[in-house]
Amino acid sequence: MSAFSQLQNGHFSTGRLLSFCLSTNPNHRSNVPCRLTFASAAASAATLSSSAVSAGINKPIVVVGSANADIYVEIDRLPKQGETVAARDGQTLAGGKGANQACCSGRLAYPTYFVGQIGDDAHGGLIEDALRLGGVRLDRLARVVAAPTGFAVVMLEPDGQNSIIIIGGANMRGWPDKVRREDLEIVATAGVVLLQREIPDRINIQVAEAAKNAGVPVILDAGGVEGPIPDELLKAVDILSPNESELERLTGMPTETFEEITLAAMQCHEMGVKKVLLKLGSKGSALFVEGEKPLRQAAIPASEVVDTTGAGDTFTAAFAVALVEAMSLKGCLEFAAAAASLCVEVKGAIASMPERTAVLERLQSVDAKGLHASY
Repeated sequence: MSAFSQLQNGHFSTGRLLSFCLSTNPNHRSNVPCRLTFASAAASAATLSSSAVSAGINKPIVVVGSANADIYVEIDRLPKQGETVAARDGQTLAGGKGANQACCSGRLAYPTYFVGQIGDDAHGGLIEDALRLGGVRLDRLARVVAAPTGFAVVMLEPDGQNSIIIIGGANMRGWPDKVRREDLEIVATAGVVLLQREIPDRINIQVAEAAKNAGVPVILDAGGVEGPIPDELLKAVDILSPNESELERLTGMPTETFEEITLAAMQCHEMGVKKVLLKLGSKGSALFVEGEKPLRQAAIPASEVVDTTGAGDTFTAAFAVALVEAMSLKGCLEFAAAAASLCVEVKGAIASMPERTAVLERLQSVDAKGLHASY
């Protein structure tokens, strides 16, 4: 019985599982003045896999990707070209698609590793602290002095919608030519690997191919750089997860109606992707499995939409948690929809990632199975 099933049936408490995640997270920030340092010794990289086998727990989720300091600017409207507008408020919070997904998985009480890079600066410390508080293992989080921590400017409008500008920093610079052996060993022990496009494609390709060779499924979030996805990466991915605009950009096809979306998803199948997990925002989500009828899930209503930043990452990570815990594909969509509905109720990316108990309560309070997609 999976941990999720045990939890639903009262056999395994959230607190007990979260205690395991935290008790196996002895991370300490390194202050060693070298080019590349890690939160823990490299020798601990295989610790979780060996202890997991002996303890009979599920294999970890491994997120390889970006970490940013999100500089929030709350505005009434976007400025026009050449115009200056005054912000109502502003603050800096931890974020980045990779860190978001890792924290979401960790807060959902699932053992999670994050493989990524931060600069040796204050923003790096902000991200490291947020990941640690999220229950994420930081053994493979690297600090580099060759580049600052990545950051993003998030322009947040009153309706919760946002516009974002990303500066890659250590997410895009300082990676070795070949992914470190210890990182690939972590990938090979995973139950599922999550990737995004805010780190170099060459890193994603090496990780995806290593995961494929080890029989580990890979979910690629299409968010990040706007360029085409390399064929080598698409062929090593099990699930591609875009939103509507990303699907349109990747395929060059319109996505205004569900019929058009279906044709665009079929084009992804032609490109070598067997499954397409599509995020449709307030219109819900859909999973396209090659040769099968699409599975559709409506968005679960939020009490109030405060900030949509991180909602897509929450959805993808929650789907991955449900998937690795052997839920049905329809169940994965429902679980992810509940998590995303909670995310948009709180300002910030990592700050808005929900706890598992809250997701289960949202599922119980809403007839998720009875909701119908907006299309």
